[in-house]
Amino acid sequence: MRGTLKQRSKGSWTIIFDLPRNSNGERKQQWVTVRGTKREAEKRLTELIHQMDTGAFVKPTKLTVGGFLQEWLQSYVATNVRAATAEGYRIIVERHLVPAMGALVLSELKPANLQRYYAKALKEGRRDGGGGLSARTVVHHHRVLKEALSHAVKWGLIGRNVADAVDPPRAVDREMSALDPGGVERVLDAARGTRYYPLINLAAFTGMRRSELLGLRWKDVDLSKRTVSIAQVLHCLPGGRVVFEQPKTAKSRRLVTLSPAPALALLSYRETVEADLAQMGSTLTSDRLVFSQLDGSPLLPNTVTHAFAKIVRRAGVEGITFHSLRHTHASIMLQQGVSSKTVAERLGHSTVVITLDTYSHVTPGVKEDAASRFEEALHRDPQANFNRHLR
Repeated sequence: MRGTLKQRSKGSWTIIFDLPRNSNGERKQQWVTVRGTKREAEKRLTELIHQMDTGAFVKPTKLTVGGFLQEWLQSYVATNVRAATAEGYRIIVERHLVPAMGALVLSELKPANLQRYYAKALKEGRRDGGGGLSARTVVHHHRVLKEALSHAVKWGLIGRNVADAVDPPRAVDREMSALDPGGVERVLDAARGTRYYPLINLAAFTGMRRSELLGLRWKDVDLSKRTVSIAQVLHCLPGGRVVFEQPKTAKSRRLVTLSPAPALALLSYRETVEADLAQMGSTLTSDRLVFSQLDGSPLLPNTVTHAFAKIVRRAGVEGITFHSLRHTHASIMLQQGVSSKTVAERLGHSTVVITLDTYSHVTPGVKEDAASRFEEALHRDPQANFNRHLR
């Protein structure tokens, strides 16, 4: 073995092994401190020698985990990741990872450090002192840390990604809430007459994400062909800054076809917008957001979420969020016999995890005719101008 062990004190060992000679042929040695049993120190020595032989050895530095994570945020994340994603990374790093592990030396980070952090986060990870974080949230922390450490390996700061040796907590899949046909009808009835009806109506008919709906421009809508092009999304960062970005994946950038009812609803809505703008001496431009404030400024996501919550309460429907409209649309399509592949493409997903079991809460007997009832409920339109267009 090309190295030696020296015990410094009880449970503390010094590993001394040879480094490649320098250009002058001078001998160089590396000293590494290991805390634990002699067997653990011997195992670490074997690992270091293997790293030397394979070229994977990285000379330890005093760079801390916190220092590295901040550098990673500034030099990689800020220039290579979408703004909304970058902000999410920053929050996880600065609010959770750095306070918990930031003082540790990066080269001395062990799988056990991560495992202890995950266990503690599950028990008492909430910053307000209200208990632990969900397993799903801790898994997300693990993914961010693993991604960051992969860059530390690429940059030659560490020899291995210790997150590869850690098992994050198992996140339990949440039951996805969806409306039955009667619930859809009640929500739309409660929304009718509000400024949010066109938005909610389109969400129910297309399964589009909130960010996609709020980023939609009139030039992305072709009413003659009854299509909507998903070309940009809207996100609101902490502090209220609104950013527009391209959809995250190629599958998210898609063309969504409209059935007659939502197409007519959009046509009527557009006529209303044009009339309102004409009264102010303005005209509708193709770059204007479809769903916006009267002055054309964006609707904020949280504003839509809170408004929808009030509408749902008024409709007497429980346990439903705006995102539930997306699940509802997917579930109804599956109920109609549409293939999961087609549903996935429509929603901009690579796969679909929604199944007919989503309708397990529906009263027996309703499941069988859910599709036809849904179509009947959604296509019922009391507004006279819609009927005029249908003639």
